[in-house]
Formats: sequence, C-alpha cells, structure tokens
Amino acid sequence: MNEWPFADPRNLASISVSQIIRDGEPVLLVSHDADDGGWQFLTGGAFTVADAMLVSLESMVRRDPTLTELADLPLGWQAWRETPAAPWKRGPNSHTGAAG
Repeated sequence: MNEWPFADPRNLASISVSQIIRDGEPVLLVSHDADDGGWQFLTGGAFTVADAMLVSLESMVRRDPTLTELADLPLGWQAWRETPAAPWKRGPNSHTGAAG
C-alpha cells in the first residue's frame, strides 16, 4: 500500500475484538466514532468488553484491504456488509459508538 488513503495516521489506536484478531473472523461492521474520531472494526455480532483489543489502523488495513474503501467514512457513521465479499453499505450511526 503505497498511498495511505486515511486522514488519520497509520498508527492510530483503533478498537477491534479478539474474534477478528485471534480467531480470524471477518470485519463486517466498522464505526467511525463522532465523539473521538476513533475507528472500531467489529464482527457485527455480540462481544464483551474482555474481547476488545487495541490495534493500529494500518494493521487492520493490512488484514483487510477493503477497509480502504471506508477511508472517507464521515464521523458518526458506520459501514456494514453481510459477508467479506459483499459491498460495504453506509449510514449514520444510531448511537455514539458501536461498542458503546
């Protein structure tokens, strides 16, 4: 990845879950939080606080290059898809953070 598409730095601390990082589940829900500008990369399924992990934005993009399609996701919005092969859909987040 030669050009970085995000306005945020590559080493931005982001939130994901062990189901993605350790178990290899796909990212199916992404939240760009309005309150702090943070990114959350989630499975779309249930998780607990104990599942949360801090990861760099770049490490998530390396794991799933389709995340670059969401570089322009506005603050307070989320993106979701049914499967890793499905296109991303976007819309305003119904709450302040996907994990909140």
